[in-house]
Amino acid sequence: MFARRLSVPLFACALIGLASLPATRADGPGDNVPDNVRPVPPKGSEVPEAVREEVRKGLAELQGLIKDAGTHELLADVQIYEKAVRWALDHNEVYDPAPPKDKNAKLPTPAGTVKKVLAAGLERAKALKDGKTPWATQTGGVLRGYVSKIDGSVQPYWMVVPADYDFKGDKKHRLDFWWHGRFENTVEAGFMANSPGDGGGIIPAPGALILHPFGRFSNANKFAGEVDTFECLEHAKKHYRIDESRLVARGFSMGGAACWQFSTHFPTLWAANAPGAGFSETPEFLDVFQNEKVEPAWYEKKLWRMYNASDYAVNLFNLPTVAYSGEIDKQKQAADVMAREMKKEGLELVHLIGPKTGHGYEKAAKEELNKRIDAIVAKGKPALPEKIKFTTFTLRYSQCAWVTVEGLAKHWERARVEGEIKDRAAVVTTEGVSALTLRFPASVPNAPTKAVIDGTDLAIGKDGHFRKGGDGKWQAVPSLDTNNLRKLSGLQGPIDDAFMDPFVMVSPTGRPMNSKTAEWAEKEMKHAADHWRKQFRGDAPMKKDTEVTEDDIKNRNLVLWGDPMSNAVLAKIAAKLPIKWTDKGVVVGDTTYEVGTHVPVLIYPNPLNPQKYVVLNSGFTFREYDYLNNARQVSKMPDYAVLDITTPSNARYPGKVVRAGFFGEQWELLPDDGK
Repeated sequence: MFARRLSVPLFACALIGLASLPATRADGPGDNVPDNVRPVPPKGSEVPEAVREEVRKGLAELQGLIKDAGTHELLADVQIYEKAVRWALDHNEVYDPAPPKDKNAKLPTPAGTVKKVLAAGLERAKALKDGKTPWATQTGGVLRGYVSKIDGSVQPYWMVVPADYDFKGDKKHRLDFWWHGRFENTVEAGFMANSPGDGGGIIPAPGALILHPFGRFSNANKFAGEVDTFECLEHAKKHYRIDESRLVARGFSMGGAACWQFSTHFPTLWAANAPGAGFSETPEFLDVFQNEKVEPAWYEKKLWRMYNASDYAVNLFNLPTVAYSGEIDKQKQAADVMAREMKKEGLELVHLIGPKTGHGYEKAAKEELNKRIDAIVAKGKPALPEKIKFTTFTLRYSQCAWVTVEGLAKHWERARVEGEIKDRAAVVTTEGVSALTLRFPASVPNAPTKAVIDGTDLAIGKDGHFRKGGDGKWQAVPSLDTNNLRKLSGLQGPIDDAFMDPFVMVSPTGRPMNSKTAEWAEKEMKHAADHWRKQFRGDAPMKKDTEVTEDDIKNRNLVLWGDPMSNAVLAKIAAKLPIKWTDKGVVVGDTTYEVGTHVPVLIYPNPLNPQKYVVLNSGFTFREYDYLNNARQVSKMPDYAVLDITTPSNARYPGKVVRAGFFGEQWELLPDDGK
């Protein structure tokens, strides 16, 4: 999405140097045909065998140097190069520019981008072998890498370090995040070969650090792509002095969509927010930009509430925001929708418009935007906001300053908290909330010692926990009983939630109940692993059921493939799941579905360790059709579903969904499937 109208200013916004990469096909009505889906990322360029062998030889040298380096705190800063080159060769992801139209012009170097990355990797690896890490104290654009907790993959990001940064000093620096736009052929090598220079799309503020996440490719910074931002931040904090009261959310196009997402879901993390273009929700954007009339299942529509920033518009009460759009850019729609929803909450969006401008920044408007953001950030984020307004639909997004929502009356229905600090009391009103925590920074003097929640006066104890009793009145509690089976933050579903934390896919080794369901499960397991690599740029951790350890059960979400006869781990827990699967059929409540033609997919607290998930027969739930537009890349399955596999899997679904739903707040099966 968004590749079609990339003007010169936008190329600067995304990543300097991407103009050297070949253009990819634009999205539009042609991408509304599920039976005719092009691959994302696309097929790479043909690489002459001699060039391929040359790169392989260099790759082998790089791999040898990494092996010789052994363990080192900064090893990931070198491993990102090895992965980028190896994957480009192994997966046909070498993207060379198209030949120039001028017959006299110089032809592009075959695999030039990959060669550039390889050369940089060899230079770093040789330095590391000699005990040197010059990039660790380098200014300008510096490529860094970290090991993800999710799948153990190495992921890159760019950090732009100001020229006056003192590596021996103690001054903390403002940090701007810049989320990039969509480029379907910019996988690791393309991202890494093109430094953002002195800031990319940002006019750098004096002394500011600028972090450009890779975001695990072009998934709109959702799911594992969302986690990438936080893993980048945690890694950066280890190596640079960051002022966490001056974090800034910035981006354009797909990166602008990221701004809307991160600002509304984590409103008090940031000091300022500057979204440019992009999208802020799914259905209206697809109508305007894609000319697509979306007809979702009831549960898909509910699941839009996970990432639709428009549903969370009131949260911008807590965050100064300056949006930008080109006057004639279709993606102006994103800010218009947010302005409409904010107005309903009595809020006004500051929205700068680039006159007669399409999909890019107009010079004067860009300067004005930076001036306004710099003025906001100079004030810093308040350590203790006196007032907050917060809404959510899921415990995945549960915190606003000093309030953490710990329980909902019903997931995917609006919950709301408003709070104000008065005379050392936290006065809070709630809607759709069953538990919460009030926590104040220890560094703040005169923090509240009393809470008034929905009119009930309560003392704020050591941990600040409160729960609504059966009589509807709030009470202070010493703990929130996280050992009891109930939906918690990070343990609330839907299926996609399992892939935002460490997981391992577990393949069956036993004899299956039915050959047809076994064949389907094997095919879907391969699909899940293959597309995890393509869309989230990691190798999905895989183990046989006989290899699962106590450490796996303790620390990872288990993604179990097969059935209770073929998968030994599933056999241990099948009787404890709310959906039964026996040789008689798949049983949901009082309905039984034929065993040879139906398969359950679900997410549930692992009976072997209820602090982690177990998932049956599913990877992440959006599929090939959804890759063609980032606004489609949202959850397609709720907490559970029954699939009729006589309908073959396709670019949208793994089979025909004959039943689906959400478990209740105690992970119970509900009579109406949670409708």
